[in-house]
Amino acid sequence: MKKLAARGNMNERIDTVLHKFRSRMSSYPPGMCALTLYRSLLQISMNQSCGKCVPCRDGLVQVEGMLDSILEGTAAPDTPDKIRDMCRMISGTADCAVGISAADLILDSLDEFADEYESHITRHCCVGDTAQTIPCITMCPAHVNVPGYIALIGAEDYAGAVKLIRDRNPFPTACALVCEHPCERKCRRLIIDDAVNIRGLKKYAVDCAPSDSVPNPTKNVSTGKRISIIGAGPSGLTAAYYLALMGHSVTVYEEREKPGGMLRYGIPEYRLPKALLENDIRAILSVGDIELKCNTRVGKDIAFDEIRERSDAVYLALGAQIGNRMPVDGADAENVIPAADFLQLVSSGKAPDLNGKKVALIGGGNVAMDAARTAVRLGAGSVHVFTRKRDDYTALEGEIVGAMQEGVRFRTLLSFLNIETDKETGAVCAVWLQPEIVAEYDKNGMMTTEHSSRYPYRFKCDYLILGVGQRCDTAAFAEAGVPTERGRVIAGTDCIVKDMDGVFSGGDCVTGSSTAINAIAAGQVAAYNIDEYLGYHHKVRCEVKVPDALPNPCIPTGRSELEETDPFERKSTFEPVEISMTYEEAMRESGRCLRCDHHGCGAQKGGRGDV
Repeated sequence: MKKLAARGNMNERIDTVLHKFRSRMSSYPPGMCALTLYRSLLQISMNQSCGKCVPCRDGLVQVEGMLDSILEGTAAPDTPDKIRDMCRMISGTADCAVGISAADLILDSLDEFADEYESHITRHCCVGDTAQTIPCITMCPAHVNVPGYIALIGAEDYAGAVKLIRDRNPFPTACALVCEHPCERKCRRLIIDDAVNIRGLKKYAVDCAPSDSVPNPTKNVSTGKRISIIGAGPSGLTAAYYLALMGHSVTVYEEREKPGGMLRYGIPEYRLPKALLENDIRAILSVGDIELKCNTRVGKDIAFDEIRERSDAVYLALGAQIGNRMPVDGADAENVIPAADFLQLVSSGKAPDLNGKKVALIGGGNVAMDAARTAVRLGAGSVHVFTRKRDDYTALEGEIVGAMQEGVRFRTLLSFLNIETDKETGAVCAVWLQPEIVAEYDKNGMMTTEHSSRYPYRFKCDYLILGVGQRCDTAAFAEAGVPTERGRVIAGTDCIVKDMDGVFSGGDCVTGSSTAINAIAAGQVAAYNIDEYLGYHHKVRCEVKVPDALPNPCIPTGRSELEETDPFERKSTFEPVEISMTYEEAMRESGRCLRCDHHGCGAQKGGRGDV
């Protein structure tokens, strides 16, 4: 018994080490050498080998040696072919999954990173001179100086923090509330304990210094150039903000009665109160030289060709505000509505009567979760969410947990078949769902499913919400000659529209439905490329000095989370759900930042304080 107890204690200690190692793996920085990463993964597999079979015990060692020669710059041109032959042999003859999976991993790398292998052999370096970067800044689509504004919060300079955020993102308030915070995914703090609560700190900053109370950067002298922007959503207003600061005159055309796009009409009040969104919009418009023309639909109230004639450049920021419907009978029946359309009705003050009704929802994305939680607040008797597989739940974990706390019910492994309508009223009365079973993973690591032998499942409902994506209305622009494909404008990552001089486009109308921060990033890119197109090279002055970085003792410290109001109270109101950090929490959380902009991997050499 003592030996068994000792073995159990040893296993617990090993599990502790592996847990810490998993944290290190999750914090791998962006920009690292792909071949170095694969060698590390191979070494992990080698450490798991029991050593009983020759292919795994000796073959993996030889593969590691050949990878080492490539990384050291001493490999022969045929080394990748030798690695491929060796890995195929190991995969086909190893006794267990350790050798097979390790060999398959390296075989995948030979296909996925063939250019990296060639570059290391011929040039002895990574493709494009790959270098590790500051993870949080790199992961943020707008490349906001995250360590800088966290340091300003720690110094209690909240207005300075807002200014630094606005250097790259003119929607600090909106993003403090609804951003998916991709900046936290590779936070180096994960090596020690948990990622810094970056979004929570941003929320604390804008709570202390509302964005419309913080002065904008000094504006450039007028250039006399006129730019037209179609769409007053996050992408369009971001482009307008930077172009106006550069000295250009901007006219924004918006088909709705108020600006904001899906930030205003697609995100529920409990997540983003419209009064707080107005803070950001007022700050943007206060730059000056931005004319906002609402209730103006291009193609109806004014022709696109007329706008082009009046402008030196045009930016299409149309967004993707039209909800998709499924191509099945009954998709247009009464009480069947796409999730995006449903949220826009509610935001416009035209909420449907769901009191006591049984609501079904197809889809597991963020928009679907917003629709489900909104339906709860409209008094629905029950809300049921259905998805085909677990991978379909792409919403933030916090949104899914919040929906569960508020009483939303979730069912997975049920694929949608068709809609049943009442013969007398024409309204939806049920949906038919096919039970599924899990199957193999595809090449992208996503789970696949196949039909179960169980009979189709009939679910009675009074209201059906389709959370199956959104699309853009590009018909009028396609008629005017703007190149489109499957409802999207054809433009590159530089936002330049193909074969149309002076026309740019970005955001959801190019990429498809995405996040607010991605739309903001596109607006920023478009503004600077429009400025270059017009013959300028303006810089927007930030006028903020980041505090000097101090050594961090790296003491493991708990992450401060944003508290939420009681689920049983909040589900009957559209009042904000999140509660801001206290002063003590914000100071402790800002102190957890490792200041990777000055210390360690990805540091900005020279220690510049002015950004």
